[in-house]
Amino acid sequence: MDESGGSGRPRSDGTDGRRPGAAADSGHPESPRPVDTAPDTAGAGGTEDTAPARTGDATTPQAPEPVEAPRPAADPAPPADRLTKTPHDTPGKSPHDTHPEFAHATHGPAPKPTPPQGKKGPGGGLLMGRPFGVPVYVAPSWFLVAALITWVFGGQLDRVLPELGAARYLVSLFFAVAFYASVLVHELAHTVVALRYKLPVRRIQLQFFGGVSEIEKESETPGREFVLAFVGPLLSLVLSGVFYGAMRLVEPGTVPGVLLAGLMISNLIVAAFNLLPGLPLDGGRMLRAVVWKITGKPMSGTIAAAWVGRALAISVLIGLPLLNQSGALGGEAQDIGGMDTVTDALLAAILAAIIWTGAGNSLRMARLREHLPELRARALTRRAVPVESNTPLSEALRRANDSGARALVVVDADGDPMSVVREAAIVGVPEHRRPWVTVSGLAQDITEGMRISAELAGEELLDTLRATPATEYLVVEASGEIYGVLSAADVERAFVKAMARPS
Repeated sequence: MDESGGSGRPRSDGTDGRRPGAAADSGHPESPRPVDTAPDTAGAGGTEDTAPARTGDATTPQAPEPVEAPRPAADPAPPADRLTKTPHDTPGKSPHDTHPEFAHATHGPAPKPTPPQGKKGPGGGLLMGRPFGVPVYVAPSWFLVAALITWVFGGQLDRVLPELGAARYLVSLFFAVAFYASVLVHELAHTVVALRYKLPVRRIQLQFFGGVSEIEKESETPGREFVLAFVGPLLSLVLSGVFYGAMRLVEPGTVPGVLLAGLMISNLIVAAFNLLPGLPLDGGRMLRAVVWKITGKPMSGTIAAAWVGRALAISVLIGLPLLNQSGALGGEAQDIGGMDTVTDALLAAILAAIIWTGAGNSLRMARLREHLPELRARALTRRAVPVESNTPLSEALRRANDSGARALVVVDADGDPMSVVREAAIVGVPEHRRPWVTVSGLAQDITEGMRISAELAGEELLDTLRATPATEYLVVEASGEIYGVLSAADVERAFVKAMARPS
């Protein structure tokens, strides 16, 4: 958090001389948070940044976690004074009056303020450990996939090793766990490289059809982006080779031989799938890095890789069932209309939907990153009037309206700011009671986190607001002089408008 420090004094005219900020809105917002994350597809990991996330993992990518904008709880009651009823006080003065995660699929998506390390995020699942200080969660959906793998692989074992009987399901369950351990290694590869590049990693999550590493920042160069995306499939290829070597050391047709063969093939599939050149897969992140390097524009790389990802989703939807039906993937040819055909079509539809959604989220996160620097505390801040704690609300509102201000700051006898009057509290006081209500009863004390610098902008601003959730913040100059009041609702509105703007 950027803290200006010091307490400033208001000017003698009762204002700070600053212009009003962006639109007014009452509410109790949560901390602003852009996010995006983009999961890896199925069998493999991917990285999901809070910066552009890259996805990609083998079996079936998961839909990327969308970026979250600040969400105020809107107060339906319309304001009764100019202090609260002029939604766009100073049009034209702030670029945000008119107008901000991974996220890419694999390693990161939209810029997301970094939460305290080790804290369980929303829907994190079961915490399994903290390798390299990064929490690893197993989502509830993993247990469904593990059960599915156990059932399918158990059926295959019954044909290869019929003497196992019911014990084949225990062997299959071991395979499912070992396979997802391989996915975790894939994700840890992304994580280690991200930490090496000083990119904070929020968490690793093993989930339905794969895993995802949520990386909070975007790579600074296309070269780093390429390396960060490539290490996941590379580790899967290495694991496939290791399992192949171990398989040569055991007797074929035994439980160890079958398990090692299955792990070799599954890791090979994970690597190959993630190398497909479309977002949100790792290959899509690599394609993005190449186009970024050639054009010098990250956004051009994202657009190219996202559209290739969408084309890939359509190809999977149509092509995968046809290939399985024809036996081109190594199985027996199937009759159209059979249960296997229906199952293949359903899995292809799920996989295609995940890839398509991940590509779209990558585009949205790229647009967010492009406009995020436009979010500036100075431009969004509302002009404030300093008042003493015993001032009646009606008198405080009169002073604010006379000076064209849209916020109230309670100061002590020396003019030092003590608290900020909450807009939602003002709206809740009937007009006939305002002469009898003092501003001190409607104010929120200013804590360290609620005093922010007027120079904050972009991701730094969002990080600061997220660290100390509040509805209003006191904005000060570097000297400590009061600049005004920043409403989290105004930031949320600017954030949403930035997301809606075309690149």
